[in-house]
Amino acid sequence: MEIVILANSVKNHAHCVAGKCLITGRWIRPVADCNGAELTANQVKVTNPYGSYPVKLLQKIYLGNPRHAPLINQPENYILDNVPWQQRYKIDLSDLPRYLDNPSVIWNNEGRVRYSDITNGNTPIGQSLFLIAVQNLELFIDNTYPQRPRRRARFLYNNVQYTLAVTDPNFENLLNNHQNLMNILCISLAQPYEFNGDVYCYKVVASIF
Repeated sequence: MEIVILANSVKNHAHCVAGKCLITGRWIRPVADCNGAELTANQVKVTNPYGSYPVKLLQKIYLGNPRHAPLINQPENYILDNVPWQQRYKIDLSDLPRYLDNPSVIWNNEGRVRYSDITNGNTPIGQSLFLIAVQNLELFIDNTYPQRPRRRARFLYNNVQYTLAVTDPNFENLLNNHQNLMNILCISLAQPYEFNGDVYCYKVVASIF
């Protein structure tokens, strides 16, 4: 299986990597186990003739033969085998629009999806990742809780405004130098999280181009 890397986010020192299969165009999310666990730093390294290095966005990666392990909220999950990732060159940034998705809505018009709506079929998740072109993109730090400043992206998509958390590790650099951004985002639906007695899957911006 060979994919182009379109998401490589970091949270709590764990990595969430995803990309599109170069043959089928479908999303592939490598995970550590059947529960969709994130990957370690060692698991997201690629080898090339010069050595072993952390995986990067836009690289073409050969994954071996991971096993499909879909979750109802993340149907594109694949459990890694023990084959080291191999780098197969990369795509140019100018090629990125070829990989865009065009959903009418990002699952719903809110910043999260109630998990019960997923399990009862009210909000079926055909895919938990979208690469989309957006408008009026604004990156900012939310200091509502000064002890825990939060990275945020505000944007318009199909005339709906969203404000989502950002897990792109390059956020700070982009915040200070975003004039040349393509306004393309990879949006991911995260694992279920309990909040105020209910369970939600939150939407996050996993990568910014």
